[in-house]
Amino acid sequence: MSRPQQITVLGATGSIGLSTLDVIARHPERYQVFALSGFTRLSELHALCVRHAPKFAVVPEQNAARVLQDDLRAAGLSTRVLVGEEGLCQVASDPDVDTVMAAIVGAAGLRPTLAAVEAGKKILLANKEALVMSGALFMQAVRKSGSVLLPIDSEHNAIFQCMPQDFSRGLGVVGVRRILLTASGGPFRQTPLAELADVSPEQACAHPTWSMGRKISVDSASMMNKGLELIEACWLFDAKPSQVEVVIHPQSVIHSLVDYIDGSVLAQLGNPDMRTPIANALAWPERIDSGVAPLDLFAIARLDFQAPDEERFPCLRLARQAAEAGNSAPAMLNAANEVAVAAFLDGRVRYLEIASIIEEVLNLEPVVAVDDLEAVFTADAKARVLAGQWLSRHGR
Repeated sequence: MSRPQQITVLGATGSIGLSTLDVIARHPERYQVFALSGFTRLSELHALCVRHAPKFAVVPEQNAARVLQDDLRAAGLSTRVLVGEEGLCQVASDPDVDTVMAAIVGAAGLRPTLAAVEAGKKILLANKEALVMSGALFMQAVRKSGSVLLPIDSEHNAIFQCMPQDFSRGLGVVGVRRILLTASGGPFRQTPLAELADVSPEQACAHPTWSMGRKISVDSASMMNKGLELIEACWLFDAKPSQVEVVIHPQSVIHSLVDYIDGSVLAQLGNPDMRTPIANALAWPERIDSGVAPLDLFAIARLDFQAPDEERFPCLRLARQAAEAGNSAPAMLNAANEVAVAAFLDGRVRYLEIASIIEEVLNLEPVVAVDDLEAVFTADAKARVLAGQWLSRHGR
């Protein structure tokens, strides 16, 4: 019998990481945890290390590494604790690793995910910012290394399942007319517009169907998450922004659809549980049990759809504009959004000001070509400075 696949989980303590470990634990004969990383929930990372006995664990700074290393030794584990971005890149590219779950939220996940790509690993991509910030460079690295890139976002995984296997020849060549990217509409889909100015971080994080981290929950409420997914879909499936249409579907049962020129529309359905796309990508091209309950269509009874209102969701408009502009615009969009959302979660800005900050950054900073990773991070840094200046100017 062949050895179990060695899996590195970047962002192990987040919702995607925990769901990944749940699926892995269901198939010990197929998968084994090689490395885990965590950022702030270090007691949870310790518990995961005790449960899964990885070869490596990665934490952000040296003091945390010393504490975790001592605790793991005391527990009788031989797990080695590494530090920072260098440690992340090491466990993402280690020769013994077969598959990397890239689930670190935000720009911080870009370099280790690229390290995994350049090492030719099978990449389960949950870090959408990697493609948003550096799509052209990222996809070029995938093609050069021969890495297998499989999307984990429920929407992109659904599209992947509904596409013909040879879609890389071009959407028009394989008969695809457009991609229909579904969105729940988040907690403010029906909130009166006049009330949006006063919504709290707690309200924004109360997603009606998905359980996610706070930053992603706010992005879902503003539909920036869907805007970032639109940009990601363009890179994953070589689509123009005009070929990707966002559809609000409150039940979150249809995860996305592909519209073909013969009139066929293929959809992927399932309960809103991230273990489904994770299991699909882990075992691809096979299928394995994910632990997700079968879909009960009779209990659901109805499926609703509506067009997104860009007055209610200005972040979606801004993301589409960035997708169309290309080059440095998506990296600036993402960076400005990270700063604005963090300020909102800290109570320093109001919900509607998130879009105001992003729009000002995009208007102030010209779009430039991004020919290498340094240019990507330069655009990211400039956008963060401009967003910080907005906060300072408004006394935040």
